[in-house]
Amino acid sequence: MTSEPMPVRCHVVTGKGGTGKTTVAAALALSLATDGRHVLLVETEGRQGIAQLFDTPPLPYEERRVAVTRGGGEVKALAIDVEAAFLEYLDMFYNLKRAGYALRKMGAVDFATAIAPGLRDVLLTGKIKEAVTRRGKDGRPVYDAVVVDAPPTGRISRFLNVTGEVAGLARSGPIKSQSDGVMAVFRSPQTAVHLVTLLEDMPVQETADAIAELETLRLPVGSVIVNMATEPLLPAADLAATAAGRLSGADLLPALAAAHLPGDAAVADALVAEAVEHARRWQAQDALRGDVEALGRPVVELPLSSSPIDLGCLFELADRLSGHLQTEVAA
Repeated sequence: MTSEPMPVRCHVVTGKGGTGKTTVAAALALSLATDGRHVLLVETEGRQGIAQLFDTPPLPYEERRVAVTRGGGEVKALAIDVEAAFLEYLDMFYNLKRAGYALRKMGAVDFATAIAPGLRDVLLTGKIKEAVTRRGKDGRPVYDAVVVDAPPTGRISRFLNVTGEVAGLARSGPIKSQSDGVMAVFRSPQTAVHLVTLLEDMPVQETADAIAELETLRLPVGSVIVNMATEPLLPAADLAATAAGRLSGADLLPALAAAHLPGDAAVADALVAEAVEHARRWQAQDALRGDVEALGRPVVELPLSSSPIDLGCLFELADRLSGHLQTEVAA
């Protein structure tokens, strides 16, 4: 018997560098926050990309509201600071808050995370897990969803697989317990890892490789989001003919004249060259759609914006994501 699907509460967004994963994560957070829901958007890489998108001052290590959505919903954002998370960890598990500050002054925090890189990911993912599982006084989750702007696809498996990362650090104790708790959340039906790609060879291949690695680690893969998708500027028949080289400058001269546009053979030939480049690029991108569909995951396409990304643009992308992104999985 198939179990009823349950809502995903932890949305991890990753993608090859340059695919716009931070923009997609921000738009997803806005989409999930409609109709009175409360969403936390988490940044893990220290780039303050979320603050730039929402045009706010750099985010401190605390949860701050960055947007309000229709129906009274809100998005809060958190930029996780590794040093602050380390001090929080020492205080929580060892009651060593004062000692932690002394270690920070000595540079010991940087030293510890440098010689044990897995510790950094334990601290980051531990904070994410805490936000996902946090409950208020009424016993209900504080956040309806947590969206994570995660590391790129080349590092996402290591970032999420904290059990493997801490194997060399600790076989028992608080670090091991915390990593086990993190994995219990990440491998559960309440988590989905969404992958952002472009219709280009390398991003699509990295997406395929990441999905294979995530499935091997039993981490739940959500949707594939094709970002910055463009529309063809010519009808399908004209695209095919142009890509095949069956358009010449002479063909354009009458059209230029009819439109009362200045033009000679050189101008017409330049326009043809641009049209051929567009047609062939479009065909190559369209062919990659088949590769994306073959990945076997739900696919969502977001359009290329003709203007800089601002809050209005984020809300438009959020509307595109609403109702199309996979937000439920089988329990």
